[in-house]
Amino acid sequence: MVDLSKMTKETMGKVFDYAILPKDTTEQKVRDGAKEAIKWNCAAMYVSSSFWIPTVVEELAGTDVLPACGINFAWGSGSPAVKEFETAEAVKLGAKSVDLSVNVGAVKDRKTDVVRDELKRFKGAAGSALTKGIIEMCFLSDDDIKFVCELLAECNIDYMKTATGQFEGPSMNQFLVAKEALKGTPVKLKVSGVKYPRPQNAYAFLLAGADLIGTRAAPEIIGALDQMRAIGLVPAYKG
Repeated sequence: MVDLSKMTKETMGKVFDYAILPKDTTEQKVRDGAKEAIKWNCAAMYVSSSFWIPTVVEELAGTDVLPACGINFAWGSGSPAVKEFETAEAVKLGAKSVDLSVNVGAVKDRKTDVVRDELKRFKGAAGSALTKGIIEMCFLSDDDIKFVCELLAECNIDYMKTATGQFEGPSMNQFLVAKEALKGTPVKLKVSGVKYPRPQNAYAFLLAGADLIGTRAAPEIIGALDQMRAIGLVPAYKG
């Protein structure tokens, strides 16, 4: 769990994965986004597919910001074999963190073997890269969330991620359902799809136990830290 009382604007960046919107992706915006990720000391810089990974790798060279991308973004409806290939290709191109869109329909239909197969293939193909399973909570019931979280833990996925950020974001209740389902496991919690007002909502998820926030609004949220402290939402800095 993130201790916000220890955080400054300089260190807060490592709680954020900076992302570029798929519909907004051009080479210049990828390069500009990578520069922003470096400026704000983010944990990773995300693009929606492996196509842009070489550009991200080039821009992030010499920094500790991880090149990262989505896999089978955004519906996760590809076959397990396709997802495995996409993951291996992304890692080959230099991705150090990969986020897989879990098959929404397979989750809702309780196709356990399908979801388990894609997660195991994903984990194997990722190698040493961080793995994050996107479960797109806005389309799922609480029971669906519990079901897929159990499989994320079984398959040793590093993070549960709440959304792609392309649709509705998660509710606090949905996040807490996932948190409880993963209690006692090593799976960490990443919140994506944080909606307006972003600073308040992002810090609320961190206070609720999120380990990472994935957003294109990382500069806005990090920049609001002093304001969030002034109004009492974020605890005072204790060093």
